[in-house]
Amino acid sequence: MSKQFKVVITDFITGTPETENRILGDIADIIPLDAYQEDELAGRVEDAHALMLYHNLTISRKTIERLKNCKLIVRCGVGYDNVDRVYARERGIPVANVPDYGTEEVADAAIGLMLSLTRGISPLNSMLRADLKAEWSYKHVAPLTRLRGQVFAVLGLGRIGIATALRAKAFGMDVVYCDPYLADGHEKALGIRRVHTLDELLKQAFVLSLHTPLTPETKGMINAAAIAKMPRGSFLVNTSRGAVVDTSAIPAAIASGHLAGAGIDVLAIEPAAIDDPLIKAWRDPGHLAHHRVIVNPHSAFYSVEGLLDMRIKGSHSCRKALLGQPILNVVN
Repeated sequence: MSKQFKVVITDFITGTPETENRILGDIADIIPLDAYQEDELAGRVEDAHALMLYHNLTISRKTIERLKNCKLIVRCGVGYDNVDRVYARERGIPVANVPDYGTEEVADAAIGLMLSLTRGISPLNSMLRADLKAEWSYKHVAPLTRLRGQVFAVLGLGRIGIATALRAKAFGMDVVYCDPYLADGHEKALGIRRVHTLDELLKQAFVLSLHTPLTPETKGMINAAAIAKMPRGSFLVNTSRGAVVDTSAIPAAIASGHLAGAGIDVLAIEPAAIDDPLIKAWRDPGHLAHHRVIVNPHSAFYSVEGLLDMRIKGSHSCRKALLGQPILNVVN
């Protein structure tokens, strides 16, 4: 017997939705689709009362205009660039996100990527695996510099940016941030420095860690020209949104030594395309990027606890919407 409401999980979650059923099962049928393309939603979501969206696909106007009963689209994650929230509002459909589910995990991952690169851990492992007869020596990554006192530059001081900044501060790094949308005083509360332009941030960044949403303003913000403004021998870490970085600029920067390393958890197109310039260089044993670039599959958010958090919080948002209660974290 069908229930009063229908909630569709568009992507990412597979199998029996036990977590969602615990929260919504008394009022709604929960249907996971595990789709990877928006076209796969056609004929399967039109009568849904709520959609739970992850990051494997985009929900655009063509889907939203077919929704007959939808009371909420919840992006079970931080970024919400993969849903047309403006058109959803025109249709009277709120869009919400889950802004705090993976704060610790993503911050830990950003610092982990930074340490793996700046201490030579990943490059040395990669080089030795490629040629065990090579000299058994630190010299493959020399010179490395002590982290204490080095500038850790944070672009975007939201929840994850703050958590990452505090972790870098614990290493004795000189933490500086740029975020034009924050009121004054965060630097005083956190004991870090603030600059007001991207250029000011770039020119002093030993490590540049990105924690900004993807917007028309930030898309492609870190490109070849931006990387050129960073000090020679610096490092780039991106655990935010893939399209914030023009990753095609990274191989040349690595080859020239301008970038000493890059840790990339997110790409503009996922899964990665074989002919993507960064991926080609990263897979090529003859390119420095093979050893000095780390590529992860959009996994910085993940822990058992973090994944559970976003499923629970996304489900509670749906429950509130279905029962006509105030919805938290509406982004449109």
